[in-house]
Amino acid sequence: MIKMVATDIDGTILKYDFVNFTSEVKKCIKFLRDKGIKVVLATGRMHKAAQFLADELGIDTPIISYQGGFIKDKAGKVYYRKDLDSSVAKEIIKWARENKVHINLYMNDVLYVENDNEIVKRYTNERLINYEVCNFDNLEIKGVNKILAIKFDDADTVTEWLNYLKNKYPNLYIVKSTPYFCEISDKEATKSRAVEFLCREWGIKKEEVLAIGDQNNDIELLKSGGIKVAMGNATEELKKYADYITDTVDNNGFVKAMEKYCII
Repeated sequence: MIKMVATDIDGTILKYDFVNFTSEVKKCIKFLRDKGIKVVLATGRMHKAAQFLADELGIDTPIISYQGGFIKDKAGKVYYRKDLDSSVAKEIIKWARENKVHINLYMNDVLYVENDNEIVKRYTNERLINYEVCNFDNLEIKGVNKILAIKFDDADTVTEWLNYLKNKYPNLYIVKSTPYFCEISDKEATKSRAVEFLCREWGIKKEEVLAIGDQNNDIELLKSGGIKVAMGNATEELKKYADYITDTVDNNGFVKAMEKYCII
């Protein structure tokens, strides 16, 4: 019997227009909640960028954000937090400057950038979030939730960044969350660790968890589930970890997976 559904957001329950949930997804999540199943959002987004979506869906469970590095509920209680080491964060900022890489720096759930360019405008407009522009040298680099390196429309370059950083920092968690996003976090900031933490809090067994996602950062999410579901639009790598591949996000794949495993 499934007692928790741990789901990614973008590309899983929310289409890539980042705007509206389908009525079918909303009804499905309400049905799950009415059955007593805990629906947990597990996302790479910052907490602020996930909370308003949880509110829209009527989800009141704690949100897993920053790839699993932060768990916080609507009342403000922080359950789990794993920040990026400050000295390492400074090294990555230096690397980004030297290589003209745009990075989003997240500290204490605030997004900072050094350049107010089209990259950050596109990123924040799609997610309806605010950001602050400043020289990072003027900030105390402390409480770093994650660093996100972005290069829209050039997945090969992002893969090069990924491989370089993973080789240089083998003790960090570095992963692509979309073809154009390279996420850099503490090694314990993973969706699997966060889901496992909540399972311990609530006395839920792994076999009672259904985990569902679409990108490589959801590999860790699927590892936490007794039932592992990949979206039809998932990466080929993620699909290798899945017990079941559902339909695409455009065709309500999340709803179809819930109908298969959670709806009697």
